Amino acid sequence: MTKSFLTYKEQLCKLVNEKQLSVPNQEYAIEILEQLSYYSLIGGYKDLFKHSSGKYKYGVTFDELVALYYFDEELRTLFLKYILHVERHMKSIISYYFCEKYGYDQNAYLNTSNYTLTNKNSMDINKLIYSLQKTISLPSHYAYITHHSRKYGNVPLWVAVNAMTFGQVSKLYQYMTNDVQYKISRKFPHMTERQLHQFITVIARCRNVCAHGERLYSFHIRETIPDTILHRKLCISQKNGQYSSGKQDLFSIVIALRYLISNSEFQTFKASLTKNINHVLKCCPHLTEAQLYRGMGFPMNWKAITKFRK
Repeated sequence: MTKSFLTYKEQLCKLVNEKQLSVPNQEYAIEILEQLSYYSLIGGYKDLFKHSSGKYKYGVTFDELVALYYFDEELRTLFLKYILHVERHMKSIISYYFCEKYGYDQNAYLNTSNYTLTNKNSMDINKLIYSLQKTISLPSHYAYITHHSRKYGNVPLWVAVNAMTFGQVSKLYQYMTNDVQYKISRKFPHMTERQLHQFITVIARCRNVCAHGERLYSFHIRETIPDTILHRKLCISQKNGQYSSGKQDLFSIVIALRYLISNSEFQTFKASLTKNINHVLKCCPHLTEAQLYRGMGFPMNWKAITKFRK
């Protein structure tokens, strides 16, 4: 059934009277609801503050939900920054090693014979090539695509990748021939070609969540990153032979970044993440560290991730 329209004051009355949420400053709360909307704020960030009965824990304030909302916003900014570093690196080395083997003509990456074509993936490769053709087609939103197409009649891959989505780049790598995949994966120590594909597939999904402003702290997807030595060294618990965290959640992205960016970059990322977590916990007295970590898929000892070799 469709829910009835409620004014901002009526929304606050519902939160206070029915859900037992404390609203210390109603004027401020109305301003926040105007900026963020009831659905985005309350619908998206209430779970960590509620009992199973559906009512808020005693003493939880409206301001705490706001703090969690802005924490999630900071998370998106932070994760996106380093995911974009991975994306830029992947685009650079994919275009380099593909062009090293097949040359700079755009027909090279639009030719199915330059991919690992099988009966099972032929349709997917054709879909990829179709999407790549659309990326370089005129008219284009990208001046550099238009320039190369009109002046040279050719958009080499090292130009085209800049207009590709990370999803396209992930697929491009997935269907490349094994020799090219091998050269690319060698740029990331302790990783096979297949593991690299698993990492960038999950990273690409997280990138979309960050870019589209979706809730990130509770990130969870169907795909998984591979089991790593870090899962074992962090003593992450298992159920039915599967790790309970760090596979399909936000901590899986942390592990992926540990493998895909430099040690110094990861240390900076980790410091910023720790600072954000400490700040939101300070602003949310009714949210424990354990509850937040559980919601994010983080083990309690996650900070030890930099103590171990990959």
